[in-house]
Amino acid sequence: MTAPILRSLAELRDLTATWKRAGECIGVVPTMGALHAGHLSLAQAARTGCDRVIVTIFVNPKQFNNPEDLENYPRTEHEDAEKLAPLGIDAIYVPGPNEVYPSGFATNVSVSGLTDVMEGEFRPGHFDGVATVVAKLFLQTSADRAYFGQKDYQQLMLVTRMARDLDIPTEVIGCPTVREPSGLAMSSRNLRLSDEGLIKAAQLNPIMQDVVQALAQGGSFAPLAKQARDRLEQAGFTGIEYFDLRCATSLEALDTPTRPARMLVAAWMEGVRLIDNIEVPKV
Repeated sequence: MTAPILRSLAELRDLTATWKRAGECIGVVPTMGALHAGHLSLAQAARTGCDRVIVTIFVNPKQFNNPEDLENYPRTEHEDAEKLAPLGIDAIYVPGPNEVYPSGFATNVSVSGLTDVMEGEFRPGHFDGVATVVAKLFLQTSADRAYFGQKDYQQLMLVTRMARDLDIPTEVIGCPTVREPSGLAMSSRNLRLSDEGLIKAAQLNPIMQDVVQALAQGGSFAPLAKQARDRLEQAGFTGIEYFDLRCATSLEALDTPTRPARMLVAAWMEGVRLIDNIEVPKV
């Protein structure tokens, strides 16, 4: 059964107030739509961990620094609702821009430190847009728990810190990246790749895994990253923005994984910007 689609904050709050009075735990899965199996896994995790589940669909203009990227972002609300129907979601919140950013809106949420590198460097203003909209959605939905994928690892760290720093009583839960059979991390942007592009893009994860194995054998990251960048270019990637080894908690740059770490990459394929990250064991 398809969950009701709510478009106004007033009707959303009427519903969540009823749930709160009943003492029910509310989970939220914030999305920009174009749902794939990764999003559905978050909804399933929320369904398992909460009494009530809201999936939000809002293409947030404040987190796009490229107007063309915003215009080309896929919008598939009807298909998204159909995909969610078997999961027993209680509500789909699809607010219009005025429900999120009403006339005169003048507040910006910014998290320093974690947002100065990688995505923050190459997408100016992106994380301010993410932090602002997520703070709004946490408060609008009255969520007790929020579910995010680890594919957007820097974003996961950002929203966790934001909720903690602002005393927003929403527990942020990170869920594993869901991948295609090829190993490519699932993303709404993958829809814009050709069949050939999907095959080429699938080489990203194996190249990253090779670097992890070399690090485990005592290799130094800098030369390994140079080799990996060369391999990505040979595979057809362009504009490799970063190929980094970072501390898993502070995002400090590392040359060897002497503490829990993540390897994070952003690169372009057929004009589509792809990101991925994987865990790097401590050596």
